[in-house]
Amino acid sequence: MDRKRGLGVLALMVFLVAIGWEGQAPVPQAIPPAPRPEQPFHQRRGVYLTSYALSRPGFLEGVLEKLFAFGLDTIVVNVKNMHGEVCYESTVPLAHTIGAVKPRLFLPEIIERAHARGIYVIARQVVFYDPLLAQHLGSPAAPWVLPTDERAVAYNLAISEELATFGFDEVQLDYVRFPDDGTIGEDYSARCLAVEAFLARVRKAIPVPLSVDVFGRVLWPWNARRIDPIGQQLEGVAKHVDLVSPMVYPSHYVEQSLKDDPYGTVKRALEQGMARVDIPLRPYLQAFDLDIPQGMTLAEYIAAQVQAAQEAGADGFLFWNPRADYSALWQALGMMGD
Repeated sequence: MDRKRGLGVLALMVFLVAIGWEGQAPVPQAIPPAPRPEQPFHQRRGVYLTSYALSRPGFLEGVLEKLFAFGLDTIVVNVKNMHGEVCYESTVPLAHTIGAVKPRLFLPEIIERAHARGIYVIARQVVFYDPLLAQHLGSPAAPWVLPTDERAVAYNLAISEELATFGFDEVQLDYVRFPDDGTIGEDYSARCLAVEAFLARVRKAIPVPLSVDVFGRVLWPWNARRIDPIGQQLEGVAKHVDLVSPMVYPSHYVEQSLKDDPYGTVKRALEQGMARVDIPLRPYLQAFDLDIPQGMTLAEYIAAQVQAAQEAGADGFLFWNPRADYSALWQALGMMGD
């Protein structure tokens, strides 16, 4: 075979492989993932804490005592919230320009006190839901800014880079998505690629583990087809982070059967997700009182989710209460320890 013909055959073979040998256009792929560092992020169990709660005298110490008492080892600190507030003394210029800096938290002290107790500390950063930045940029999707807007991407990337310098053990991104403004079933490949490209840039820029929060529905098999308007596809997201934290709250489903079965709903969702990717799943479990089945206490509801996550093989789990009120969680863990 002469050289020219050989090259032609090779090109044809590459093309056929790319289209899956069926004449279908290939799904666009995001940029290759960056190498993942070896870090002790596995099997972490902990609670989400708001900046408002952490600013109360004695609150952090009280939480640390409870974590120790019940064998938990992680706190998630809300450093940039849904109001667009940057809750510490940031040096990112645009954060000051748009009036986002609300320094309720002195991060070095929080991290030092937690680390002294052997606690793993995660920085939670809300990304593309940002009323302050949306107003400043004149975003057409306000209060959202879009992952396709380089100004919004650069701003959040700068904050992630800054957070990594404080000594956090992990950066966790939330609202890394588009608004839920379309019909499930259409082709949202372009949105998925924009989300994945952002995650890839953060992953390359920071030296600490990166996790991302996703909708619970992202775990279900139909999501693999890139047909969700929010632009979160599990396989694509998983390429660019160290862990995924699906928010598997039973109350957030429309189907009453899923709302009424916290154990079954959490277990099925996690099993579906783990069948699709090899990356660790560390779910957020519901520790707030919403659509709790009749005859079940919140503590029992939490305990059912914990059992489901453990049986499904989750890589640890986190608890979410929007007010950082974990009285029912301590009851649940007390029951499970008896």
